[in-house]
Amino acid sequence: MTTAAVTRITTGEATQIATDAYVFGYPLVLMDVTRQVMTRVEMADERGKAPMNQFAHHRRFPDDTFKDIVSPNADTLYSIAWLDLSTEPMVLSVPEMGDRYYLMPMLDAWTNVFASPGTRTTGGGEHDFAIVGPTWRGTLQAGLEKIAAPTNMVWVIGRTQTNGKEDYPAVHALQNRYRLSPLSRFGRLPAELRAPLNSKLDLRTPPAEQVRNMSAAEFFLRLARLMKQNPAAPADTDLVRRMAAIGIVPGRPFDLHMQETDVALGVEKGAKAGYERIVTEATYLPGKSIDGWLVPANAGSYGTRYLFRAGVAMVGLGANLPEDAVYPMARTDGSGRRLDGAHRYVLRFSKDQMPPVRAFWSLTMYGEDNAFVKNPIGRYAIGDRDRLTVDRNGNLTITIQATSPGPDKESNWLPAPEGPFHLAFRMYWPQRSVIDGTWKMPPIERIG
Repeated sequence: MTTAAVTRITTGEATQIATDAYVFGYPLVLMDVTRQVMTRVEMADERGKAPMNQFAHHRRFPDDTFKDIVSPNADTLYSIAWLDLSTEPMVLSVPEMGDRYYLMPMLDAWTNVFASPGTRTTGGGEHDFAIVGPTWRGTLQAGLEKIAAPTNMVWVIGRTQTNGKEDYPAVHALQNRYRLSPLSRFGRLPAELRAPLNSKLDLRTPPAEQVRNMSAAEFFLRLARLMKQNPAAPADTDLVRRMAAIGIVPGRPFDLHMQETDVALGVEKGAKAGYERIVTEATYLPGKSIDGWLVPANAGSYGTRYLFRAGVAMVGLGANLPEDAVYPMARTDGSGRRLDGAHRYVLRFSKDQMPPVRAFWSLTMYGEDNAFVKNPIGRYAIGDRDRLTVDRNGNLTITIQATSPGPDKESNWLPAPEGPFHLAFRMYWPQRSVIDGTWKMPPIERIG
């Protein structure tokens, strides 16, 4: 008769494992809390909330009074849905889109974009996409295009190109034809669904703050439960095996009180250390700083870059693939001086250095609160879909300042606040030269 050896771990070892586990699991736990907050409604509304497996359509751009989301855009109207694939696949139906740019990026529970149907990848035709979870076994009917989801929780963050407020009716008509149907009901009239509400959910505290406030026991209990329906990737096997040494096992209730005292102490220390590591990463996310523009590192697909994944989730949950959109940000001019509405600036594009995009681009103004800036002409962004004026050589100059540059120059004016501000330059469906960095943003020049 043999007795299996029991491997005991020290407080230090438990701390290190828990630190790594917290960083690893943070995106999954944050996604789940966000899902709960965004689906806790009986029916879909225009604030981005809808019951599970239903679309919530944004019907208008935010204005300067909107503070719910940091750094909103004035380029696309969103169509957002959270899917539960644990019972059966969901079918996403998209109408004929013609030349209008759209994308339907799909995030798994770990925040990886695993599919991005839309103009770039599937064209502008009519499609029926069957989104299939990892545990479903069955046969899809003819005509459905299969998309395999790595997890049963999926977040669809659809965006439809919208060319100003006058374009709302056309975009609304398309949004109304976006459909989500359980596979068992595909082809039938959509059912009028009302979801039961869970009155115990905290809807006031932002999801990231709710996660921050969780104890180590609460966090790892939730992580273990979620990993049952949302399995880790094969590349995560070694870390998942290490996590088991402190009692974190997919589908098994985590109980900190069942751990030995020194291990429990290590787990609590590790959770705190893991959170602090993510905060640091989120503060200094990888990227290149070029002439005042911060070009973020490629996000949306992370592999085993667990800390980068967690940092992006903390400050930008739902990040795109670079092939879909790239967003350089600027808080300083090309000389490194803080952008401030007390000064006047220009951004110049020569004729042969226009932003290389297949869809469109825009420059958006934000105040210190990361919201749009109130201004006399109600313009929060400017881009290639506006009636911009170029000089006789085909060069483009955008004026950035707090006061009007004069009626003859207002077509190219992006209004600034009187104080500090920052800018986001959005490039949708960028060409390879943007993604690989061979094309570079011109510096913002202070002229007064």
